[in-house]
Order: sequence, then C-alpha cells, then structure tokens
Amino acid sequence: MFKNVYNWIDERLDITPIWRDVADHEVPEHVNPAHHFSAFVYCFGGLTFFITVIQILSGMFLTMYYVPDIINAYASVEYLQTKVAFGKIVRGMHHWGASLVIVMMFLHTMRVFFTGSYKAPREMNWVVGMLIFFVMLGLGLTGYLLPWDNKAYFATKVTLEIANSVPFMGPVLKELMQGGSIAGAETLTRFFALHVFFLPAVLLILLVGHFIMIRRQGISGPL
Repeated sequence: MFKNVYNWIDERLDITPIWRDVADHEVPEHVNPAHHFSAFVYCFGGLTFFITVIQILSGMFLTMYYVPDIINAYASVEYLQTKVAFGKIVRGMHHWGASLVIVMMFLHTMRVFFTGSYKAPREMNWVVGMLIFFVMLGLGLTGYLLPWDNKAYFATKVTLEIANSVPFMGPVLKELMQGGSIAGAETLTRFFALHVFFLPAVLLILLVGHFIMIRRQGISGPL
C-alpha cells in the first residue's frame, strides 16, 4: 500500500530525484570514521542538529501543557512533571538538551576554527554558523524564565541589568525585553513569544541557508 501511495505521489511530483540526491551524496573520506578515527570531530555538527531536532520535538510536547502567564506558569510546569505521563522525562530531555546543544555547538565551532574551515570560500557559512550560535544562546536565555520560579526570575533580572549596561541603547534594549517598567507578566509573555515563535523561525531560516551552503561548497578537508 505504501509503495502504491509513493508511486502515485512520485508520478505527479517526481520526488525520487530529490531524496536520491541526498541519499547518494558521497561523504568525503576524511570525515568517515570508518577510515579515520579523527573524523569523529566532524560529527559535532550533525550531533548539534540531532539535539536541536530533539529540542524542537520535546518543546512542542511541553507547549501543550505550559501556560504562559505569571499565575499559572509554575503550576503548569509542576503539573507537567507530576501528573502527565512521561512529562518529567520529556522536560528533563528539554532542560538538559538546552545545555548539551550549546556544548556540541561550541565543539563544532572549535573544530571549524582549528581546521581552517572558515576560510574562503566558506566565510559566509562561518558567519551564518555564528548567527546560529547566538540564536541558540537566545533560545536558552528566553527558555530559562519560563518556569517562573525564583531561580528563573532572578536570573532574568540579572540578564535585564546586563542588557541595560549596553552603551547608548541599553535602557531601550532592557525595556524592549522587559516589556514594561518591571519584570512581570509582559516579560514572561515576550520571552515565551521569542522562545516559541520568533527565534525558532530565525533558526530555521539560518539552518536552511547553512545546509545549502554546505551542499554547494562541500565539507572542507583537513589542514
């Protein structure tokens, strides 16, 4: 049955060349762990993407129970952890995955730097990769406030004061992030919107560009 459905779709959209192009893409020998043990360092980018996918899927599950307001935010997280089946596991995956994805991205960045993969003609991809890094940091920062407990609240207060210390535009940046004169309901709403809608949209665009440039330029060789 699946084959018949696939053939029906393929006759109309010709999708076979698309996935064959991906499946038949030859991996350079220097990034194949079967040939070179050092090739494992080239896996950090793939691991980062894999963890990012887990973060997206687990985050989608969490948004089905999370309530983004200061009255119910903490209670909804507590309910998720104590009453929802596998809720504690999924939230744990999302919580620790946020740290792990930063570690993997840092290792990937170090590999790119020390192997000279940022040099011509891959400078634009290096810039896009750094933008992805900053977006990931933004996702971690905005997600930290969402449980609305004491640790999250005061950590966010520190973050807002750091933003306030930026020369010239600090007060404007702080008010933009805070959503008002104090850290409260509007702050939580803005951080939630950034974490769930705006930053993931930017991340998706950057990832598509990153992968397109990798396919066009190939994986750089060792120094």
